Amino acid sequence: MGAAGADGGRFTLNDLVAEARSTLVRLTPAECRAAQRNGALIIDTRMITDRERFGTVEDSIHAPRTKLEWIIDPVSGYSDERIRGFDQHLIVMCDGGFSSSIAAATLQRLGFANATDMIGGFFAWRDDNLPTVAPTYHCID
Repeated sequence: MGAAGADGGRFTLNDLVAEARSTLVRLTPAECRAAQRNGALIIDTRMITDRERFGTVEDSIHAPRTKLEWIIDPVSGYSDERIRGFDQHLIVMCDGGFSSSIAAATLQRLGFANATDMIGGFFAWRDDNLPTVAPTYHCID
């Protein structure tokens, strides 16, 4: 039987997101941009089709949600060379800022204490008129 949710019933997706966010210091797109300038790495979990259609954040790592843990974990044997260690500041970005919360909390559980996510995701980044670039593919297939 699953855990009880906030209202005593079934543990829902909203409960899962709330639980994940309870461990995060979430950042606005502008805060993410400033953090990136100070060495933070943005992890783009969006689908390739969304990246091709809308662009992405320069110097971000593409780590689709299905491969995220392997691309980020430096002991997986498949990690991106830009992952330097468990103390690195990682910011997960999805389309709208929901699945990125769950992904960032998962990275924290794997030992990345400075993992967080972007409030509003890529849509908020774009709505704030922050720069985007055509995607490059550093994804492990």
